[in-house]
Amino acid sequence: MDKKILKEVNNYYTDKINTYGATPKGVDWNSVESQDLRFEVLTRVISSDQKFSVLDFGTGFGAMYEHMSLKYTDFDFVGYDISEAMIQEAKNKHKEKNTTWLTELKAEQQYDYVIASGIFNVKLDNSIPAWEKYVFETVEKLDSLSKKGFSFNMLTKYSDKEFMKDYLYYADPTSLFDLCKTKYSKQVALLHDYFLYEFTIIVRK
Repeated sequence: MDKKILKEVNNYYTDKINTYGATPKGVDWNSVESQDLRFEVLTRVISSDQKFSVLDFGTGFGAMYEHMSLKYTDFDFVGYDISEAMIQEAKNKHKEKNTTWLTELKAEQQYDYVIASGIFNVKLDNSIPAWEKYVFETVEKLDSLSKKGFSFNMLTKYSDKEFMKDYLYYADPTSLFDLCKTKYSKQVALLHDYFLYEFTIIVRK
């Protein structure tokens, strides 16, 4: 995976959390309401009524855990982020026994579900081909880490042109759907019917 991109992303989000703290702006979201809506859509990948494990890939300060703890009673939550500042903030906020916070992942470790929120949005000054390579490699990783399914969201190319920003990446939802449908599973959902300029892909195995 491109080390330059990872370093830039790390620096970008570390700066955000240091500036805004454990708030939606600290992970580059606009509001609590939009963040909760994203989490609600992403967690639709979870279909288990028994104990399960979930990896929040790019967890930030662990807001996903707060959302899930209101919905589920028996689960193990692992939050992963390349930003040490983010993980330290998550550790400070969440000391529950069913949580683990990591800045590195073991390749052989798998989880029932893997969820990634917002990790593909900020391409900075990277070229679109370089960023798309990073996206595809990361989706491959989400698949390899998950046993029952994974989900992720991305900004959509159908966003209103006047609000689109050069440093953000706007993806073609049909191309990501096709990638997941042909490569990872026959059970793939594309959700583009909620009121944000993004879409969510859900892959069930």
